[in-house]
Amino acid sequence: MVRIDRQEHGETRADKVAHLARRYGRIRQEIARLKAMEQALAEAPDGQISLTDPDARAMATSARHSGMVGYNVQTAVDTETHLIVVHDVTNQGFDRDQLSPMATAAKEALRRDDLHAIADKGYFSGSQILACDQAGITTTVPRPETSGNRGKGMYVKADFAYVPARDVYVCPAGEELTYRYTREEDGLRIGRYWTNECQRCPLRHRCTTGKERRITRWEHEHLVDAMRGRLGGEADPMTLRRCTVEHPFGTLKAWMGHTHFLTRRLKNVRTEMALNVLAYNIKRVVALIGIRGLMRAIAA
Repeated sequence: MVRIDRQEHGETRADKVAHLARRYGRIRQEIARLKAMEQALAEAPDGQISLTDPDARAMATSARHSGMVGYNVQTAVDTETHLIVVHDVTNQGFDRDQLSPMATAAKEALRRDDLHAIADKGYFSGSQILACDQAGITTTVPRPETSGNRGKGMYVKADFAYVPARDVYVCPAGEELTYRYTREEDGLRIGRYWTNECQRCPLRHRCTTGKERRITRWEHEHLVDAMRGRLGGEADPMTLRRCTVEHPFGTLKAWMGHTHFLTRRLKNVRTEMALNVLAYNIKRVVALIGIRGLMRAIAA
């Protein structure tokens, strides 16, 4: 009996050693895999790797820490017919570089000499607005407020009036902020304005915590001023935008199940989106002019 117990104990110990060796081997393989992934992540241009779809990327959404990974669908919709004029699918997680490409493509598709492009604040970019202006495209995009000062009851840049004739800003207290110097920031030439009267100003507590309040002005800021004027008019362009471009997105999402694309990789997703846009436009044209009108238009 003692001999048998010893034999069984020896076999049990041998099995444990073999099991631990297998586990150790799997752990080493996993460590090697993770190290290879770490190296690939370091070499990735945007610092992202998607294990489900290599082309998919994290998208910027309004929800904090949403972790949404997918694709960025862009559309330009005609305000009269609600037809999707042009569309694109990218894996950029933000919209600010898409204003000029989409507006230019829409202008070419519509064969117009002029175009008014309306977009939300996610598209605000000085270089994109300038590119549109140079292409003969009027843009209306709200400027996002990133400081949070308005919510604190403090003055923001919009409270300072620019006087082009004297190249000065007039603050809420009536003082003039004069031009000081210009330097390049992120590829844009930015001028700086301030006054030395801030320390004696009774409104200083609502304006700045520094020695003086400084205002910056882009060399093409007149384009932004013109946009602000259009946004402050009786007809709200942003209401028109919501009533135009959001409806096709809602319809397409309803068709697609509000979940995800059926395909993977950017090339395939672009094809899938193109088919959905084609179906939407066909149904929209049928609603506008009927099937016979559509057939006549195709034949022509």
